[in-house]
Amino acid sequence: MLLQKQIKRSDMISCLLCKDAPCSRACSRFEPGEALRSIWFDNPDVAALRMPEGDPCLHCDAPCEEACVSCSRVPVKGLMTELSCAVRPKAEIELPKDEERLKCDICGVPLENPFLLSSSVVASTYDMCSRAFEAGWAGASFKTICSFDIHEASPRFSAITGDNGSIIGFKNIEQLSDHSVAENMHIFRELKKNYPNKFILASIMGQDEEEWESLARLCEENGADAIELNFSCPNMQEEGLGSDIGQIPELVEKYTRAAKQGTSIPVLAKLTPNVAVMSPAAEAALRGGADGISAINTIKSIIGVNPLTLVSAPAVKGRSAIGGYSGNAVKPIALRFVSELGQNPKLDGMHISGMGGVETWRDSLEFLLMGAGSIQVTTAVMQYGYRIIDDLKSGLNYYLAQMGIHSVKDIIGAGLDFVSDTTDVLERDTVLFPKFDLDKCVGCGRCVISCNDGGHQAIKFEDRRPKLDGSICVGCHLCLLVCPRGAISPGKKRIKRS
Repeated sequence: MLLQKQIKRSDMISCLLCKDAPCSRACSRFEPGEALRSIWFDNPDVAALRMPEGDPCLHCDAPCEEACVSCSRVPVKGLMTELSCAVRPKAEIELPKDEERLKCDICGVPLENPFLLSSSVVASTYDMCSRAFEAGWAGASFKTICSFDIHEASPRFSAITGDNGSIIGFKNIEQLSDHSVAENMHIFRELKKNYPNKFILASIMGQDEEEWESLARLCEENGADAIELNFSCPNMQEEGLGSDIGQIPELVEKYTRAAKQGTSIPVLAKLTPNVAVMSPAAEAALRGGADGISAINTIKSIIGVNPLTLVSAPAVKGRSAIGGYSGNAVKPIALRFVSELGQNPKLDGMHISGMGGVETWRDSLEFLLMGAGSIQVTTAVMQYGYRIIDDLKSGLNYYLAQMGIHSVKDIIGAGLDFVSDTTDVLERDTVLFPKFDLDKCVGCGRCVISCNDGGHQAIKFEDRRPKLDGSICVGCHLCLLVCPRGAISPGKKRIKRS
Protein backbone atom coordinates (compact mmCIF):
# COMPACT_ATOMS: atom_id res chain seq x y z
CA MET A 1 0.00 0.00 0.00
CA LEU A 2 2.95 2.37 0.34
CA LEU A 3 3.42 2.80 -3.39
CA GLN A 4 -0.04 2.05 -4.74
CA LYS A 5 -2.95 3.93 -3.24
CA GLN A 6 -6.49 3.07 -4.33
CA ILE A 7 -8.09 6.25 -3.01
CA LYS A 8 -6.76 9.79 -3.31
CA ARG A 9 -7.84 13.26 -2.19
CA SER A 10 -9.08 13.95 -5.72
CA ASP A 11 -11.67 11.17 -5.33
CA MET A 12 -13.50 13.24 -2.69
CA ILE A 13 -12.91 16.73 -4.03
CA SER A 14 -16.34 17.94 -2.93
CA CYS A 15 -15.89 16.90 0.72
CA LEU A 16 -15.91 19.88 3.08
CA LEU A 17 -14.27 18.07 6.05
CA CYS A 18 -17.10 19.29 8.26
CA LYS A 19 -16.98 19.93 11.98
CA ASP A 20 -19.18 17.32 13.70
CA ALA A 21 -19.61 15.74 10.27
CA PRO A 22 -23.29 15.17 9.42
CA CYS A 23 -22.37 11.98 7.56
CA SER A 24 -20.99 10.53 10.80
CA ARG A 25 -24.09 11.55 12.76
CA ALA A 26 -26.24 9.80 10.18
CA CYS A 27 -24.32 6.52 10.39
CA SER A 28 -25.04 4.03 13.18
CA ARG A 29 -22.07 1.71 12.59
CA PHE A 30 -18.94 3.91 12.41
CA GLU A 31 -17.79 7.44 11.61
CA PRO A 32 -17.41 7.97 7.86
CA GLY A 33 -16.44 11.59 8.49
CA GLU A 34 -13.23 10.46 10.17
CA ALA A 35 -12.53 8.01 7.36
CA LEU A 36 -13.01 10.76 4.76
CA ARG A 37 -10.62 12.98 6.68
CA SER A 38 -8.02 10.20 6.72
CA ILE A 39 -8.35 9.80 2.95
CA TRP A 40 -7.86 13.56 2.57
CA PHE A 41 -4.68 13.38 4.60
CA ASP A 42 -3.16 10.53 2.62
CA ASN A 43 -4.01 7.87 5.16
CA PRO A 44 -6.46 5.41 3.53
CA ASP A 45 -4.77 2.32 4.99
CA VAL A 46 -5.46 3.37 8.57
CA ALA A 47 -8.99 4.50 7.65
CA ALA A 48 -9.73 1.09 6.16
CA LEU A 49 -8.32 -0.86 9.10
CA ARG A 50 -10.38 1.18 11.57
CA MET A 51 -13.66 0.27 9.87
CA PRO A 52 -15.90 -2.59 11.05
CA GLU A 53 -15.21 -6.00 9.55
CA GLY A 54 -16.82 -6.91 6.25
CA ASP A 55 -18.58 -4.31 4.16
CA PRO A 56 -20.57 -2.20 6.66
CA CYS A 57 -22.25 -0.32 3.81
CA LEU A 58 -23.44 -3.37 1.83
CA HIS A 59 -27.13 -3.25 2.80
CA CYS A 60 -27.24 0.43 3.67
CA ASP A 61 -29.38 3.05 1.89
CA ALA A 62 -26.66 5.67 2.51
CA PRO A 63 -28.24 8.15 4.95
CA CYS A 64 -24.72 9.60 5.18
CA GLU A 65 -25.05 10.90 1.63
CA GLU A 66 -28.48 12.36 2.34
CA ALA A 67 -26.98 14.19 5.31
CA CYS A 68 -24.04 15.58 3.31
CA VAL A 69 -24.09 19.40 3.24
CA SER A 70 -21.85 19.76 0.20
CA CYS A 71 -23.56 21.12 -2.92
CA SER A 72 -22.06 18.20 -4.84
CA ARG A 73 -22.77 15.36 -2.46
CA VAL A 74 -19.79 13.22 -1.60
CA PRO A 75 -20.12 9.56 -2.71
CA VAL A 76 -19.59 8.44 0.87
CA LYS A 77 -20.96 4.92 0.47
CA GLY A 78 -18.81 4.20 -2.57
CA LEU A 79 -15.67 5.48 -0.86
CA MET A 80 -16.37 3.48 2.31
CA THR A 81 -17.00 0.35 0.21
CA GLU A 82 -13.69 0.88 -1.57
CA LEU A 83 -11.91 1.20 1.76
CA SER A 84 -13.49 -2.05 2.97
CA CYS A 85 -13.25 -4.11 -0.20
CA ALA A 86 -10.21 -2.76 -2.03
CA VAL A 87 -7.87 -1.11 0.47
CA ARG A 88 -8.17 -3.28 3.59
CA PRO A 89 -7.52 -6.63 1.83
CA LYS A 90 -4.19 -5.27 0.57
CA ALA A 91 -3.05 -3.90 3.93
CA GLU A 92 0.23 -5.61 4.79
CA ILE A 93 -0.04 -5.37 8.59
CA GLU A 94 -2.63 -4.73 11.28
CA LEU A 95 -2.82 -1.38 13.01
CA PRO A 96 0.03 -0.96 15.53
CA LYS A 97 -1.11 -1.48 19.11
CA ASP A 98 0.76 1.56 20.48
CA GLU A 99 2.73 4.64 19.47
CA GLU A 100 6.00 3.75 21.19
CA ARG A 101 7.95 3.99 17.92
CA LEU A 102 6.99 7.68 17.64
CA LYS A 103 8.81 8.66 20.83
CA CYS A 104 11.80 10.93 20.23
CA ASP A 105 13.39 14.01 21.79
CA ILE A 106 14.62 17.55 21.26
CA CYS A 107 18.16 17.88 22.55
CA GLY A 108 17.54 15.10 25.08
CA VAL A 109 14.15 16.37 26.30
CA PRO A 110 11.57 13.61 25.63
CA LEU A 111 8.74 13.99 23.11
CA GLU A 112 5.68 11.72 22.87
CA ASN A 113 5.87 12.08 19.08
CA PRO A 114 7.70 14.39 16.64
CA PHE A 115 4.80 16.82 16.12
CA LEU A 116 4.66 20.34 17.56
CA LEU A 117 2.67 23.46 16.79
CA SER A 118 4.97 26.12 15.38
CA SER A 119 5.21 29.62 16.77
CA SER A 120 2.14 31.44 15.46
CA VAL A 121 -1.48 32.18 16.19
CA VAL A 122 -2.19 28.42 16.54
CA ALA A 123 -0.12 28.40 19.76
CA SER A 124 -0.90 31.76 21.28
CA THR A 125 -3.17 31.16 24.30
CA TYR A 126 -3.53 28.67 27.12
CA ASP A 127 -6.83 27.36 25.77
CA MET A 128 -5.45 26.75 22.28
CA CYS A 129 -2.38 24.90 23.52
CA SER A 130 -4.50 22.92 25.97
CA ARG A 131 -6.87 21.75 23.24
CA ALA A 132 -3.93 20.86 20.99
CA PHE A 133 -2.26 18.87 23.76
CA GLU A 134 -5.51 17.03 24.48
CA ALA A 135 -5.79 16.22 20.76
CA GLY A 136 -2.36 14.57 20.80
CA TRP A 137 0.26 17.16 19.83
CA ALA A 138 3.54 16.54 21.65
CA GLY A 139 4.18 20.20 22.31
CA ALA A 140 4.12 23.73 21.00
CA SER A 141 6.45 26.53 20.07
CA PHE A 142 4.52 29.33 21.69
CA LYS A 143 3.87 32.51 19.70
CA THR A 144 6.95 34.73 19.94
CA ILE A 145 7.25 36.52 23.26
CA CYS A 146 8.58 40.09 23.22
CA SER A 147 8.35 43.39 25.04
CA PHE A 148 7.27 45.31 21.91
CA ASP A 149 3.95 47.11 21.64
CA ILE A 150 2.18 44.92 19.08
CA HIS A 151 -0.75 46.29 17.04
CA GLU A 152 -1.90 43.98 14.29
CA ALA A 153 -3.39 44.99 10.93
CA SER A 154 -6.80 43.79 9.73
CA PRO A 155 -7.15 41.83 7.54
CA ARG A 156 -3.78 40.12 7.77
CA PHE A 157 -4.13 36.85 5.82
CA SER A 158 -4.49 35.98 2.15
CA ALA A 159 -4.08 32.79 0.16
CA ILE A 160 -3.68 31.07 -3.17
CA THR A 161 -6.20 28.25 -3.53
CA GLY A 162 -6.45 25.15 -5.67
CA ASP A 163 -9.32 23.97 -7.87
CA ASN A 164 -11.15 22.51 -4.88
CA GLY A 165 -10.78 25.66 -2.76
CA SER A 166 -8.12 24.29 -0.43
CA ILE A 167 -5.20 26.55 0.41
CA ILE A 168 -2.01 25.90 -1.54
CA GLY A 169 -0.01 28.94 -0.45
CA PHE A 170 -0.75 31.26 2.47
CA LYS A 171 0.46 34.80 3.16
CA ASN A 172 0.41 36.55 6.51
CA ILE A 173 1.44 39.98 7.74
CA GLU A 174 1.01 39.00 11.39
CA GLN A 175 3.61 39.89 14.00
CA LEU A 176 4.39 38.59 17.49
CA SER A 177 2.42 37.84 20.65
CA ASP A 178 0.28 40.77 21.74
CA HIS A 179 0.16 39.49 25.33
CA SER A 180 2.51 40.98 27.89
CA VAL A 181 5.56 39.04 28.96
CA ALA A 182 3.94 38.54 32.38
CA GLU A 183 0.75 37.15 30.82
CA ASN A 184 2.73 34.70 28.70
CA MET A 185 4.76 33.54 31.69
CA HIS A 186 1.51 32.81 33.53
CA ILE A 187 0.38 30.70 30.56
CA PHE A 188 3.64 28.75 30.66
CA ARG A 189 3.22 28.00 34.35
CA GLU A 190 -0.34 26.79 33.86
CA LEU A 191 0.54 24.66 30.85
CA LYS A 192 3.46 23.01 32.61
CA LYS A 193 1.37 22.39 35.74
CA ASN A 194 -1.48 20.78 33.82
CA TYR A 195 0.54 19.13 31.03
CA PRO A 196 3.90 18.24 32.58
CA ASN A 197 4.78 15.79 29.80
CA LYS A 198 4.14 18.20 26.93
CA PHE A 199 7.03 20.12 25.38
CA ILE A 200 6.98 23.91 25.68
CA LEU A 201 9.32 25.61 23.21
CA ALA A 202 9.45 29.29 24.11
CA SER A 203 9.92 31.49 21.05
CA ILE A 204 11.43 34.83 21.98
CA MET A 205 12.64 38.02 20.30
CA GLY A 206 14.70 40.71 22.01
CA GLN A 207 15.84 44.18 20.98
CA ASP A 208 19.34 43.89 22.40
CA GLU A 209 21.64 41.39 24.10
CA GLU A 210 20.28 42.15 27.56
CA GLU A 211 16.71 41.49 26.47
CA TRP A 212 17.56 38.24 24.66
CA GLU A 213 19.26 37.04 27.85
CA SER A 214 16.50 38.13 30.24
CA LEU A 215 13.68 36.66 28.14
CA ALA A 216 15.47 33.32 27.92
CA ARG A 217 15.95 33.28 31.67
CA LEU A 218 12.30 34.16 32.37
CA CYS A 219 11.01 31.43 30.08
CA GLU A 220 13.11 28.77 31.78
CA GLU A 221 12.05 29.96 35.23
CA ASN A 222 8.39 29.67 34.22
CA GLY A 223 8.45 26.17 32.79
CA ALA A 224 9.78 26.25 29.23
CA ASP A 225 11.61 23.10 28.13
CA ALA A 226 13.67 24.88 25.47
CA ILE A 227 14.10 28.30 23.88
CA GLU A 228 13.60 29.17 20.21
CA LEU A 229 15.26 32.38 19.03
CA ASN A 230 13.17 34.13 16.39
CA PHE A 231 15.75 35.36 13.88
CA SER A 232 13.33 34.96 10.99
CA CYS A 233 9.99 36.80 11.24
CA PRO A 234 9.60 38.79 7.99
CA ASN A 235 6.87 41.09 9.29
CA MET A 236 8.59 43.34 11.83
CA GLN A 237 7.84 47.08 11.63
CA GLU A 238 11.27 48.18 12.81
CA GLU A 239 14.58 47.40 11.13
CA GLY A 240 17.13 45.17 12.84
CA LEU A 241 14.63 42.58 14.06
CA GLY A 242 13.40 39.18 12.89
CA SER A 243 14.65 38.16 9.46
CA ASP A 244 17.00 41.17 9.40
CA ILE A 245 19.02 39.37 12.09
CA GLY A 246 18.85 35.97 10.40
CA GLN A 247 20.50 37.38 7.28
CA ILE A 248 23.59 38.53 9.20
CA PRO A 249 25.56 35.64 10.76
CA GLU A 250 27.42 37.97 13.14
CA LEU A 251 24.13 39.07 14.71
CA VAL A 252 22.87 35.49 14.91
CA GLU A 253 26.01 34.53 16.84
CA LYS A 254 25.85 37.56 19.14
CA TYR A 255 22.21 37.17 20.13
CA THR A 256 22.45 33.38 20.44
CA ARG A 257 25.33 33.80 22.85
CA ALA A 258 23.34 36.34 24.84
CA ALA A 259 20.33 34.01 25.14
CA LYS A 260 22.56 31.08 26.16
CA GLN A 261 23.96 33.16 28.99
CA GLY A 262 20.47 33.47 30.42
CA THR A 263 19.45 29.81 30.41
CA SER A 264 20.60 26.26 30.96
CA ILE A 265 17.91 24.61 28.82
CA PRO A 266 18.41 23.87 25.08
CA VAL A 267 18.39 26.80 22.66
CA LEU A 268 17.31 26.55 19.01
CA ALA A 269 17.90 29.32 16.48
CA LYS A 270 14.97 29.76 14.08
CA LEU A 271 16.51 30.89 10.80
CA THR A 272 15.14 32.76 7.82
CA PRO A 273 14.80 31.23 4.35
CA ASN A 274 15.23 34.68 2.82
CA VAL A 275 18.87 33.90 2.04
CA ALA A 276 20.71 31.99 -0.68
CA VAL A 277 22.16 29.48 1.78
CA MET A 278 21.35 28.90 5.44
CA SER A 279 24.60 27.30 6.63
CA PRO A 280 26.46 30.53 7.45
CA ALA A 281 23.74 31.61 9.88
CA ALA A 282 23.42 28.07 11.29
CA GLU A 283 27.17 27.82 11.87
CA ALA A 284 27.07 31.25 13.54
CA ALA A 285 24.30 30.01 15.85
CA LEU A 286 26.46 27.01 16.73
CA ARG A 287 29.40 29.27 17.58
CA GLY A 288 27.05 31.24 19.80
CA GLY A 289 26.15 28.06 21.67
CA ALA A 290 22.91 26.95 20.00
CA ASP A 291 21.88 23.34 20.54
CA GLY A 292 19.70 23.18 17.45
CA ILE A 293 18.16 24.92 14.45
CA SER A 294 14.53 25.51 13.49
CA ALA A 295 13.83 25.92 9.77
CA ILE A 296 12.13 27.33 7.86
CA ASN A 297 10.10 30.38 8.75
CA THR A 298 7.94 32.05 6.11
CA ILE A 299 9.27 33.39 2.81
CA LYS A 300 8.90 37.05 1.89
CA SER A 301 6.18 37.34 -0.72
CA ILE A 302 3.62 39.35 -2.67
CA ILE A 303 0.43 37.64 -3.84
CA GLY A 304 -2.96 38.57 -5.22
CA VAL A 305 -2.40 41.95 -6.89
CA ASN A 306 -5.89 43.30 -7.58
CA PRO A 307 -6.23 44.39 -11.24
CA LEU A 308 -8.70 47.15 -10.31
CA THR A 309 -7.19 48.63 -7.14
CA LEU A 310 -3.60 47.62 -8.01
CA VAL A 311 -3.12 46.62 -4.35
CA SER A 312 -1.82 43.19 -3.33
CA ALA A 313 -3.52 41.02 -0.72
CA PRO A 314 -4.29 41.39 2.09
CA ALA A 315 -5.28 45.01 1.46
CA VAL A 316 -5.50 47.23 4.54
CA LYS A 317 -7.26 50.52 3.76
CA GLY A 318 -5.84 50.58 0.25
CA ARG A 319 -2.29 49.55 1.15
CA SER A 320 -0.46 46.27 1.56
CA ALA A 321 3.00 45.01 2.42
CA ILE A 322 5.42 42.22 1.72
CA GLY A 323 4.54 39.33 4.03
CA GLY A 324 5.45 35.78 4.94
CA TYR A 325 4.48 32.93 2.59
CA SER A 326 3.75 29.44 3.92
CA GLY A 327 1.62 26.38 3.21
CA ASN A 328 2.22 23.26 1.16
CA ALA A 329 3.61 25.33 -1.74
CA VAL A 330 6.78 26.14 0.23
CA LYS A 331 7.58 22.54 1.21
CA PRO A 332 10.13 21.95 -1.61
CA ILE A 333 12.03 25.07 -0.52
CA ALA A 334 11.88 24.06 3.13
CA LEU A 335 13.17 20.58 2.36
CA ARG A 336 16.05 22.06 0.40
CA PHE A 337 17.15 24.16 3.38
CA VAL A 338 16.67 21.32 5.88
CA SER A 339 18.74 18.99 3.69
CA GLU A 340 21.46 21.65 3.46
CA LEU A 341 21.65 21.77 7.25
CA GLY A 342 21.46 17.99 7.54
CA GLN A 343 24.38 17.50 5.15
CA ASN A 344 26.61 20.14 6.77
CA PRO A 345 29.28 18.24 8.76
CA LYS A 346 29.93 21.31 10.92
CA LEU A 347 26.39 21.01 12.27
CA ASP A 348 26.65 17.32 13.10
CA GLY A 349 24.82 16.57 16.33
CA MET A 350 22.63 19.68 16.26
CA HIS A 351 18.89 19.08 16.44
CA ILE A 352 16.91 20.29 13.42
CA SER A 353 13.26 21.13 13.96
CA GLY A 354 11.79 21.16 10.46
CA MET A 355 8.74 23.01 9.17
CA GLY A 356 7.32 24.52 6.03
CA GLY A 357 4.26 23.11 4.28
CA VAL A 358 3.59 19.98 6.34
CA GLU A 359 0.00 18.74 5.93
CA THR A 360 0.22 14.94 5.88
CA TRP A 361 2.31 12.23 7.52
CA ARG A 362 4.12 11.79 4.19
CA ASP A 363 5.14 15.46 4.26
CA SER A 364 6.53 14.98 7.77
CA LEU A 365 8.35 11.82 6.69
CA GLU A 366 10.15 13.78 3.98
CA PHE A 367 11.44 16.27 6.57
CA LEU A 368 12.60 13.45 8.82
CA LEU A 369 14.44 11.79 5.93
CA MET A 370 16.16 15.11 5.16
CA GLY A 371 17.51 15.39 8.70
CA ALA A 372 14.78 16.93 10.86
CA GLY A 373 14.35 15.39 14.31
CA SER A 374 11.03 17.10 15.07
CA ILE A 375 8.27 18.62 12.97
CA GLN A 376 6.41 21.90 13.42
CA VAL A 377 3.08 22.79 11.79
CA THR A 378 1.02 25.99 11.46
CA THR A 379 -0.74 26.62 8.15
CA ALA A 380 -2.35 23.17 7.91
CA VAL A 381 -3.71 23.64 11.45
CA MET A 382 -5.09 27.06 10.51
CA GLN A 383 -6.91 25.45 7.59
CA TYR A 384 -7.99 22.10 9.05
CA GLY A 385 -7.65 22.34 12.83
CA TYR A 386 -5.75 20.51 15.56
CA ARG A 387 -7.54 17.28 14.54
CA ILE A 388 -4.96 16.64 11.80
CA ILE A 389 -2.63 15.28 14.48
CA ASP A 390 -4.58 12.01 14.44
CA ASP A 391 -3.59 11.25 10.86
CA LEU A 392 -0.08 12.66 11.27
CA LYS A 393 0.56 10.21 14.11
CA SER A 394 -1.35 7.19 12.85
CA GLY A 395 -0.02 7.49 9.30
CA LEU A 396 3.61 7.82 10.36
CA ASN A 397 3.23 5.09 12.99
CA TYR A 398 1.70 2.71 10.43
CA TYR A 399 4.49 3.44 7.94
CA LEU A 400 7.20 2.75 10.51
CA ALA A 401 5.54 -0.51 11.58
CA GLN A 402 5.03 -1.57 7.97
CA MET A 403 8.70 -0.96 7.20
CA GLY A 404 9.88 -2.77 10.34
CA ILE A 405 11.39 0.42 11.80
CA HIS A 406 11.32 0.39 15.59
CA SER A 407 11.91 4.09 16.25
CA VAL A 408 11.24 7.28 14.33
CA LYS A 409 14.75 8.34 15.33
CA ASP A 410 16.16 5.61 13.10
CA ILE A 411 15.00 7.38 9.92
CA ILE A 412 16.30 10.86 10.71
CA GLY A 413 18.55 11.87 7.82
CA ALA A 414 18.14 8.52 6.04
CA GLY A 415 17.52 10.24 2.71
CA LEU A 416 20.46 12.61 2.77
CA ASP A 417 22.87 10.27 0.98
CA PHE A 418 20.62 10.41 -2.09
CA VAL A 419 20.57 14.22 -2.36
CA SER A 420 23.17 16.25 -4.22
CA ASP A 421 23.44 20.01 -4.66
CA THR A 422 24.60 19.47 -8.23
CA THR A 423 23.12 17.51 -11.15
CA ASP A 424 26.58 16.27 -12.15
CA VAL A 425 25.99 13.04 -10.22
CA LEU A 426 22.96 11.98 -12.27
CA GLU A 427 23.07 9.06 -14.70
CA ARG A 428 22.39 10.32 -18.22
CA ASP A 429 22.87 7.29 -20.46
CA THR A 430 19.36 5.80 -20.34
CA VAL A 431 15.79 6.81 -21.19
CA LEU A 432 12.84 5.69 -19.02
CA PHE A 433 9.82 5.57 -21.31
CA PRO A 434 6.27 6.36 -20.16
CA LYS A 435 3.73 3.53 -20.23
CA PHE A 436 0.09 4.16 -21.19
CA ASP A 437 -2.77 2.29 -19.48
CA LEU A 438 -5.46 2.41 -22.15
CA ASP A 439 -8.06 1.01 -19.76
CA LYS A 440 -7.72 4.13 -17.62
CA CYS A 441 -7.20 6.51 -20.54
CA VAL A 442 -10.33 8.49 -21.50
CA GLY A 443 -8.80 10.02 -24.63
CA CYS A 444 -8.63 13.61 -23.45
CA GLY A 445 -5.34 14.23 -25.26
CA ARG A 446 -3.76 16.33 -22.50
CA CYS A 447 -0.56 14.31 -22.78
CA VAL A 448 -0.40 15.02 -26.51
CA ILE A 449 -0.87 18.77 -26.03
CA SER A 450 1.81 18.97 -23.35
CA CYS A 451 4.29 16.83 -25.27
CA ASN A 452 3.75 18.86 -28.43
CA ASP A 453 3.96 22.31 -26.85
CA GLY A 454 6.15 21.68 -23.82
CA GLY A 455 8.07 18.54 -24.64
CA HIS A 456 9.50 16.66 -27.62
CA GLN A 457 6.53 15.89 -29.89
CA ALA A 458 6.82 12.18 -29.11
CA ILE A 459 3.11 11.31 -28.63
CA LYS A 460 0.73 10.85 -31.53
CA PHE A 461 -3.08 10.95 -31.18
CA GLU A 462 -4.85 8.20 -33.13
CA ASP A 463 -8.57 7.44 -32.62
CA ARG A 464 -8.38 9.47 -29.41
CA ARG A 465 -5.67 7.23 -28.01
CA PRO A 466 -2.07 8.28 -27.30
CA LYS A 467 0.72 6.41 -29.08
CA LEU A 468 4.36 6.87 -28.12
CA ASP A 469 7.10 7.40 -30.69
CA GLY A 470 10.05 5.86 -28.86
CA SER A 471 12.52 7.09 -31.47
CA ILE A 472 12.15 10.69 -30.27
CA CYS A 473 10.88 10.32 -26.68
CA VAL A 474 13.49 11.57 -24.19
CA GLY A 475 11.74 10.21 -21.08
CA CYS A 476 11.08 13.59 -19.46
CA HIS A 477 7.76 12.32 -17.97
CA LEU A 478 5.84 15.56 -18.54
CA CYS A 479 2.99 13.43 -19.90
CA LEU A 480 2.87 11.41 -16.69
CA LEU A 481 2.56 14.57 -14.59
CA VAL A 482 -0.22 16.21 -16.60
CA CYS A 483 -2.45 13.15 -17.10
CA PRO A 484 -5.67 13.86 -15.13
CA ARG A 485 -6.59 10.16 -14.92
CA GLY A 486 -3.31 8.69 -13.68
CA ALA A 487 -3.18 6.56 -16.81
CA ILE A 488 0.55 7.03 -17.45
CA SER A 489 3.32 5.44 -15.40
CA PRO A 490 7.07 4.71 -15.75
CA GLY A 491 7.68 1.94 -18.26
CA LYS A 492 10.65 0.33 -19.96
CA LYS A 493 14.20 1.69 -19.78
CA ARG A 494 16.64 1.65 -22.67
CA ILE A 495 20.20 2.77 -23.34
CA LYS A 496 20.37 6.02 -25.26
CA ARG A 497 21.25 5.71 -28.89
CA SER A 498 24.57 7.29 -29.77
